[in-house]
Amino acid sequence: MSYVPPHLRNSSSTAVATRTESRSSSLNDDPTKLSVPSNSHFKNSSTTTSYTTFSNGSRRSNGTLPPARVLTVPDPVFPQWKPSERVSRITPEQIEEVRLRLNVDVTVAPDSLPAPAPIESFTDMCLHTSIMKDIAFHEYTRPTSIQAQAMPVALSGRDLLGCAETGSGKTAAFTIPMIQHCLAQPPIRRGDGPLALVLAPTRELAQQIEKEVKAFSRSLESFKTAIIVGGTNIAEQRSELRAGVDVVVATPGRFIDHLQQGNTFLSRISFVVLDEADRMLDMGFEPQIREVMRNLPEKHQTLLFSATMPVEIESLAQEYLTSPVQVKVGKVSSPTANVSQNLVKISESEKIDRLLGLLVEEATHAERCGHPFPLTIVFVERKTRCDEVSEALVAQGLCAVSLHGGRSQSEREAALRDFRNGSTNILVATDVASRGLDVTGVSHVINLDLPKTMEDYVHRIGRTGRAGTSGQATSFYTDRDMFLVAHIKRAISDVESGNTVEFATGKVARRKEREAAAAQKEAKTALSTLSAGGPAPINIEDKYRFMITVSNTKKEGAADSAWDD
Repeated sequence: MSYVPPHLRNSSSTAVATRTESRSSSLNDDPTKLSVPSNSHFKNSSTTTSYTTFSNGSRRSNGTLPPARVLTVPDPVFPQWKPSERVSRITPEQIEEVRLRLNVDVTVAPDSLPAPAPIESFTDMCLHTSIMKDIAFHEYTRPTSIQAQAMPVALSGRDLLGCAETGSGKTAAFTIPMIQHCLAQPPIRRGDGPLALVLAPTRELAQQIEKEVKAFSRSLESFKTAIIVGGTNIAEQRSELRAGVDVVVATPGRFIDHLQQGNTFLSRISFVVLDEADRMLDMGFEPQIREVMRNLPEKHQTLLFSATMPVEIESLAQEYLTSPVQVKVGKVSSPTANVSQNLVKISESEKIDRLLGLLVEEATHAERCGHPFPLTIVFVERKTRCDEVSEALVAQGLCAVSLHGGRSQSEREAALRDFRNGSTNILVATDVASRGLDVTGVSHVINLDLPKTMEDYVHRIGRTGRAGTSGQATSFYTDRDMFLVAHIKRAISDVESGNTVEFATGKVARRKEREAAAAQKEAKTALSTLSAGGPAPINIEDKYRFMITVSNTKKEGAADSAWDD
């Protein structure tokens, strides 16, 4: 399957065929034409398919097709995978017992085969010896819940729709099967596109995924990974891609740029991962995702991971996944019980002074006890405020650095590197750091400005309390945040009582934002009227508490209430 830029697709098929035929004849004597190596040692790879690949067409606007070359593309290989004999003998009753213990919920379509059994040992997964060597090197002793169930699904060649709470280890859950899949393919040649593609919403998340891929392929000398994100030298990326790589980890926009320039191709991709898919849709990457997915070769395996399940994700899954196995671990996208959450009502003008007082007090306490200052992330709403707060903290003698989309890629990398190694212990960030950022040891998350939606709040506080550790979250709020605060208070109450936490996501969440803004305006008008001569002031918290009650009443009879996903 060749990628053709959208503006070239209106050209007639006759013109394409004519150009292709003429170019093909001229390439027969071209010594630079790529040849197909012997692949007799790979299963099911004896047959090959020819594709015409167009390059350097991204900047053309006159409809003229770029020069074409003919590449002979080997068929992808999907080896028959089997777990250990011990796992093969597990009964259906035992499988359900393991899933219950792991807190894993598995769903398959009625006409599909049962999902593979969860596997609680890497040894029982029968992985490539090099991968096992690297698992041991990094001291991975036991799969997490999402790994125990998602990895067997991926290794068996099935499409997967995975949902798991933050810090659950899902990156390794798709990275390890992806490497195993790539090792079964005919080797990459210079000029080939990648064998596997991972799309992620942000540069920081893409960098973490690339780091994980390299961690589990360190013993494979010829295994090449490329990270393709904005903010970095595109010429270096071009050279790396044209040399041939096994895995590409990319943000959607920059990857499309390279496709349109003919620097890489989709013709050999047979393993695709969409990570943090809900976040990619929120950020407006849906057109780029669809552009990639509809141009992939027919034979490929797709893994989609999403922290929430709005209708947009369900639609994407129905369109591009074939009979997927849905794996859900724990209470997806709910505030985790091991994060202590504190809500502080405060005026807007007092926020920075209160933040400084809180952090100076923590620094004094840490110094008195002989402990290092705890790693802390401070979330703010805007880029300019991010720098302002960071400078104010530094002026107080605290070690702080800012992270936001307005900084260069090298500055962002340096900020994260300093924060990870502890040379800077306070990271002031916008929501660019709210998802996917995995820093070990973050003990405190402070929301100087609350986000607009509950799902963003959950992802922010999920930067602490990861992998079973405890954490603390402090959130400053004003009257304008009362709609969200009412949701947070209810969620905290539900977590404490063991109930399921539900809230709006995706397009529903965006609609609720608009409704909350309208309700906020209405509340302010009512307060102004009352203060001008009304009988008694109304507490804004009481007003929003009433709204929650009404919402719960309507929920019983309305399918798209505020609490439905």
